[in-house]
Amino acid sequence: MKKNVLLVPILAAALAACSPRISLDLLGEDKLQEVVLVPGEAKDKVLMIDIDGTISAALETNFFSREKSVVARVFERLERAAADPSVKAVILRLDTPGGEVTASDIVYHEILRFKERTGRPVIGLMMSVAASGGYYIASACDVIIAHPTTLTGSIGVLSIFPSVESLMSKVGVKVAVIKSGPAKDSGSPFRDMTEDEKKLFQGIIDEYYEGFLAVVAKGRKGRIPEAELRTIADGRVYTAPQALKLGLIDAVGYFEDAYAKARELAGLKSARLVSYTYFPKTKTNIYASQLGGFSPVDAKVLETIVGALKTGFYYLWLPQTP
Repeated sequence: MKKNVLLVPILAAALAACSPRISLDLLGEDKLQEVVLVPGEAKDKVLMIDIDGTISAALETNFFSREKSVVARVFERLERAAADPSVKAVILRLDTPGGEVTASDIVYHEILRFKERTGRPVIGLMMSVAASGGYYIASACDVIIAHPTTLTGSIGVLSIFPSVESLMSKVGVKVAVIKSGPAKDSGSPFRDMTEDEKKLFQGIIDEYYEGFLAVVAKGRKGRIPEAELRTIADGRVYTAPQALKLGLIDAVGYFEDAYAKARELAGLKSARLVSYTYFPKTKTNIYASQLGGFSPVDAKVLETIVGALKTGFYYLWLPQTP
């Protein structure tokens, strides 16, 4: 009996030595790696950067994540591209319903800054959804191309203030708030908002909305009549053909159209398409996994709308929030 027990680990070790070694690349590399998605003999490159999911500056805490946040992810790649003279153009692939006002504005600003200091073109390629904050970011691109089935637009701002006052009264729970002024707990979930507080927050919403309009007007100058912009920007989403007709995008097409436009604007006859990733083994072509990161279990699926959205102001198409 003891002999059989001793044989078990010996046999296990022997089998392990004979079996093929499998690397899942779950944790990825410690440093950002360049991978070639479309090969070619040319030294010049076109870089593709993915922006997907809710746009936020919040730290990504998933165990498998190598990224810090959407904002940091884009910034890191633009900085590396700016330092590489062989990167002649960037394709920004967007699949996002938008997100935080500030995070969207930072990404928009970094794209403009990249263009100003390098003189290299940036092409926006919209995937399933590029709405609200996604469109805000696309406004920084030189050319915007949308897939035939893209939903875009949703130009506007919203803010969410959950209220649990009725629920608390039913279960007999009260919250005492000691404050320095009448507006100090404005937006508190423990009581309903007053009319004055609604006006206060509406003023903030209106200010951010005007800023959104200014961004679109600048990015689509000469393509959308200024008198029509406010009518278009009422928060609704548009299909790609509708957006093209309204001047919100420049073309309806696919990846190869964006790739060709990137080479054209950069004055290149040919170029290699590359991406930067912490997971080089998962990036074999333009549609293989997410180019931004890799997570076998997406923690966002487990979040509710209230959990996913902290109180704040958003350039966001709400139906797409997990």
